[in-house]
Amino acid sequence: MKFGFVTCVQLGLSCMDAIYRVGQSLDLVITLNDSQARQKSGRVYLDDFCNKHQIPLLKSNHINDESCIAAIKAHKIDWLFIIGWSQIANSEILNAPNNGVLGMHPTLLPQGRGRAAIPWAIIKGLNKTGVTLFKLDTGVDTGEIIAQKEILLDTSTTAASLYTEVNRCHIQLIEEVINPLSKGELSLRVQDESKATIWPGRKPEDGEINLKGSVVDAEKLVRAVTKPY
Repeated sequence: MKFGFVTCVQLGLSCMDAIYRVGQSLDLVITLNDSQARQKSGRVYLDDFCNKHQIPLLKSNHINDESCIAAIKAHKIDWLFIIGWSQIANSEILNAPNNGVLGMHPTLLPQGRGRAAIPWAIIKGLNKTGVTLFKLDTGVDTGEIIAQKEILLDTSTTAASLYTEVNRCHIQLIEEVINPLSKGELSLRVQDESKATIWPGRKPEDGEINLKGSVVDAEKLVRAVTKPY
Protein backbone atom coordinates (compact mmCIF):
# COMPACT_ATOMS: atom_id res chain seq x y z
CA MET A 1 0.00 0.00 0.00
CA LYS A 2 1.43 3.38 -1.01
CA PHE A 3 0.70 6.50 1.04
CA GLY A 4 1.02 10.17 0.13
CA PHE A 5 0.73 13.22 2.39
CA VAL A 6 -0.24 16.85 1.80
CA THR A 7 0.52 19.42 4.49
CA CYS A 8 2.34 22.66 5.27
CA VAL A 9 1.93 22.99 9.06
CA GLN A 10 3.34 21.33 12.17
CA LEU A 11 0.23 19.24 12.79
CA GLY A 12 0.69 17.51 9.46
CA LEU A 13 4.40 17.01 10.07
CA SER A 14 3.62 15.45 13.45
CA CYS A 15 1.24 13.03 11.72
CA MET A 16 3.92 12.18 9.15
CA ASP A 17 6.34 11.46 11.96
CA ALA A 18 3.72 9.20 13.58
CA ILE A 19 3.44 7.18 10.36
CA TYR A 20 7.15 6.37 10.52
CA ARG A 21 7.06 5.79 14.26
CA VAL A 22 4.67 2.85 13.80
CA GLY A 23 6.69 1.34 10.97
CA GLN A 24 4.95 2.66 7.86
CA SER A 25 6.31 5.01 5.21
CA LEU A 26 5.35 7.66 2.67
CA ASP A 27 5.88 7.49 -1.10
CA LEU A 28 5.11 11.16 -1.85
CA VAL A 29 4.77 14.43 0.06
CA ILE A 30 3.23 17.60 -1.34
CA THR A 31 3.60 21.04 0.23
CA LEU A 32 3.47 24.74 -0.69
CA ASN A 33 6.14 26.48 -2.70
CA ASP A 34 8.73 28.22 -0.53
CA SER A 35 7.61 31.60 -1.93
CA GLN A 36 4.27 31.15 -0.17
CA ALA A 37 5.84 30.54 3.23
CA ARG A 38 5.56 34.16 4.36
CA GLN A 39 1.84 34.20 3.60
CA LYS A 40 0.90 31.04 5.49
CA SER A 41 0.36 31.18 9.25
CA GLY A 42 2.19 28.39 11.04
CA ARG A 43 4.02 27.25 7.91
CA VAL A 44 6.70 24.60 8.38
CA TYR A 45 9.22 23.22 5.90
CA LEU A 46 9.29 19.51 5.14
CA ASP A 47 12.64 19.34 3.32
CA ASP A 48 14.65 17.91 6.22
CA PHE A 49 12.06 15.26 7.05
CA CYS A 50 11.73 14.17 3.43
CA ASN A 51 15.48 14.12 2.90
CA LYS A 52 15.96 12.04 6.05
CA HIS A 53 13.41 9.44 4.91
CA GLN A 54 14.17 9.76 1.19
CA ILE A 55 10.61 10.77 0.30
CA PRO A 56 9.91 12.56 -3.01
CA LEU A 57 8.81 16.12 -2.13
CA LEU A 58 6.73 18.18 -4.54
CA LYS A 59 6.19 21.91 -3.94
CA SER A 60 3.22 23.55 -5.61
CA ASN A 61 1.13 26.72 -5.50
CA HIS A 62 -2.12 24.76 -5.21
CA ILE A 63 -3.13 21.19 -4.52
CA ASN A 64 -5.29 21.15 -7.66
CA ASP A 65 -2.35 21.98 -9.95
CA GLU A 66 -1.76 19.47 -12.73
CA SER A 67 1.70 18.74 -11.33
CA CYS A 68 0.12 17.40 -8.12
CA ILE A 69 -2.35 15.21 -9.98
CA ALA A 70 0.41 13.85 -12.21
CA ALA A 71 2.71 13.12 -9.25
CA ILE A 72 0.01 11.21 -7.34
CA LYS A 73 -0.66 9.06 -10.37
CA ALA A 74 3.01 8.59 -11.25
CA HIS A 75 3.84 7.36 -7.74
CA LYS A 76 0.75 5.11 -7.79
CA ILE A 77 -0.48 6.45 -4.45
CA ASP A 78 -3.23 4.32 -2.89
CA TRP A 79 -4.25 6.64 -0.05
CA LEU A 80 -3.51 10.37 0.10
CA PHE A 81 -3.72 12.22 3.42
CA ILE A 82 -4.57 15.93 3.31
CA ILE A 83 -4.12 17.34 6.82
CA GLY A 84 -3.41 20.92 7.88
CA TRP A 85 -4.19 22.31 4.44
CA SER A 86 -6.61 25.16 3.70
CA GLN A 87 -7.01 24.68 -0.06
CA ILE A 88 -10.04 22.68 -1.22
CA ALA A 89 -9.19 19.57 -3.24
CA ASN A 90 -11.22 19.22 -6.43
CA SER A 91 -12.65 16.00 -7.87
CA GLU A 92 -9.51 15.36 -9.95
CA ILE A 93 -7.37 15.21 -6.84
CA LEU A 94 -9.95 13.11 -4.99
CA ASN A 95 -9.91 10.60 -7.83
CA ALA A 96 -6.14 10.60 -8.41
CA PRO A 97 -5.17 8.07 -5.68
CA ASN A 98 -6.19 4.47 -6.25
CA ASN A 99 -8.33 4.29 -3.08
CA GLY A 100 -9.08 7.91 -2.23
CA VAL A 101 -8.17 10.87 -0.04
CA LEU A 102 -8.33 10.97 3.77
CA GLY A 103 -8.69 14.05 5.95
CA MET A 104 -9.29 15.09 9.55
CA HIS A 105 -11.92 17.41 11.00
CA PRO A 106 -11.84 18.65 14.63
CA THR A 107 -15.42 17.71 15.54
CA LEU A 108 -17.40 14.52 15.96
CA LEU A 109 -18.90 14.50 12.48
CA PRO A 110 -21.59 14.88 11.32
CA GLN A 111 -21.81 17.52 14.06
CA GLY A 112 -19.94 20.72 13.35
CA ARG A 113 -19.28 20.55 9.65
CA GLY A 114 -17.72 23.74 8.33
CA ARG A 115 -15.45 26.31 9.94
CA ALA A 116 -14.05 27.49 13.29
CA ALA A 117 -14.63 24.14 14.98
CA ILE A 118 -12.55 24.82 18.09
CA PRO A 119 -14.06 28.23 19.02
CA TRP A 120 -17.61 27.04 18.29
CA ALA A 121 -17.32 23.98 20.52
CA ILE A 122 -16.54 26.27 23.48
CA ILE A 123 -19.03 29.01 22.60
CA LYS A 124 -21.81 26.47 22.23
CA GLY A 125 -21.02 25.08 25.68
CA LEU A 126 -20.62 21.48 24.47
CA ASN A 127 -19.56 18.86 26.99
CA LYS A 128 -17.58 16.98 24.37
CA THR A 129 -16.14 17.32 20.89
CA GLY A 130 -13.44 15.37 19.07
CA VAL A 131 -11.57 14.62 15.87
CA THR A 132 -12.85 12.61 12.91
CA LEU A 133 -10.76 10.79 10.32
CA PHE A 134 -12.85 10.49 7.17
CA LYS A 135 -12.71 9.92 3.44
CA LEU A 136 -13.00 13.17 1.53
CA ASP A 137 -15.71 13.62 -1.07
CA THR A 138 -16.95 16.66 -2.99
CA GLY A 139 -19.11 17.84 -0.07
CA VAL A 140 -18.05 19.85 2.97
CA ASP A 141 -17.01 17.35 5.67
CA THR A 142 -19.62 14.87 4.39
CA GLY A 143 -17.45 11.84 3.58
CA GLU A 144 -17.59 8.40 5.14
CA ILE A 145 -16.11 8.10 8.65
CA ILE A 146 -13.16 5.82 9.40
CA ALA A 147 -12.47 6.60 13.07
CA GLN A 148 -13.11 9.21 15.76
CA LYS A 149 -11.61 10.34 19.05
CA GLU A 150 -13.65 12.11 21.74
CA ILE A 151 -12.44 15.11 23.74
CA LEU A 152 -14.24 16.05 26.94
CA LEU A 153 -14.88 19.76 27.57
CA ASP A 154 -15.57 21.65 30.79
CA THR A 155 -15.83 25.23 32.01
CA SER A 156 -12.04 25.58 32.09
CA THR A 157 -11.44 24.57 28.44
CA THR A 158 -9.82 27.26 26.32
CA ALA A 159 -9.03 27.39 22.62
CA ALA A 160 -5.37 26.74 23.49
CA SER A 161 -6.03 23.67 25.63
CA LEU A 162 -8.53 22.29 23.12
CA TYR A 163 -6.09 22.85 20.25
CA THR A 164 -3.52 20.78 22.16
CA GLU A 165 -6.04 17.97 22.59
CA VAL A 166 -6.99 18.14 18.90
CA ASN A 167 -3.32 17.76 17.98
CA ARG A 168 -2.98 14.75 20.26
CA CYS A 169 -6.05 13.09 18.73
CA HIS A 170 -4.76 13.63 15.19
CA ILE A 171 -1.56 11.78 16.03
CA GLN A 172 -3.39 8.98 17.87
CA LEU A 173 -5.75 8.41 14.96
CA ILE A 174 -2.86 8.19 12.51
CA GLU A 175 -1.02 5.73 14.75
CA GLU A 176 -4.10 3.55 15.16
CA VAL A 177 -5.32 3.38 11.56
CA ILE A 178 -2.19 3.44 9.39
CA ASN A 179 -1.32 -0.25 9.86
CA PRO A 180 -4.90 -1.49 9.22
CA LEU A 181 -5.02 0.80 6.18
CA SER A 182 -1.82 -0.74 4.86
CA LYS A 183 -3.45 -4.18 5.06
CA GLY A 184 -6.68 -3.06 3.42
CA GLU A 185 -8.59 -3.54 6.67
CA LEU A 186 -10.74 -0.45 6.30
CA SER A 187 -14.25 0.01 7.65
CA LEU A 188 -16.20 3.03 6.43
CA ARG A 189 -19.33 4.41 8.10
CA VAL A 190 -21.77 6.69 6.28
CA GLN A 191 -22.58 9.88 8.20
CA ASP A 192 -26.06 10.20 9.67
CA GLU A 193 -27.48 13.21 7.83
CA SER A 194 -30.29 13.56 10.38
CA LYS A 195 -27.68 14.55 12.98
CA ALA A 196 -25.65 16.89 10.75
CA THR A 197 -24.99 20.49 11.81
CA ILE A 198 -23.03 23.19 10.00
CA TRP A 199 -20.94 25.77 11.82
CA PRO A 200 -20.17 28.98 9.91
CA GLY A 201 -16.88 30.81 9.65
CA ARG A 202 -16.09 33.55 12.13
CA LYS A 203 -14.92 37.12 11.47
CA PRO A 204 -12.87 39.43 13.73
CA GLU A 205 -15.98 41.32 14.79
CA ASP A 206 -17.45 38.06 16.10
CA GLY A 207 -14.87 38.29 18.88
CA GLU A 208 -16.40 41.47 20.32
CA ILE A 209 -18.01 41.08 23.74
CA ASN A 210 -21.67 42.06 23.89
CA LEU A 211 -21.69 44.46 26.84
CA LYS A 212 -25.44 44.00 27.17
CA GLY A 213 -25.20 40.22 27.14
CA SER A 214 -24.64 37.71 29.94
CA VAL A 215 -21.40 37.27 31.86
CA VAL A 216 -21.58 33.54 31.10
CA ASP A 217 -21.60 34.15 27.34
CA ALA A 218 -18.78 36.68 27.63
CA GLU A 219 -16.64 34.27 29.63
CA LYS A 220 -17.15 31.49 27.06
CA LEU A 221 -16.22 33.86 24.25
CA VAL A 222 -13.00 34.86 26.00
CA ARG A 223 -12.02 31.19 26.40
CA ALA A 224 -13.00 30.43 22.79
CA VAL A 225 -11.02 33.15 21.02
CA THR A 226 -7.81 33.16 23.05
CA LYS A 227 -4.55 31.88 21.53
CA PRO A 228 -4.11 30.55 18.85
CA TYR A 229 -7.18 32.46 17.66
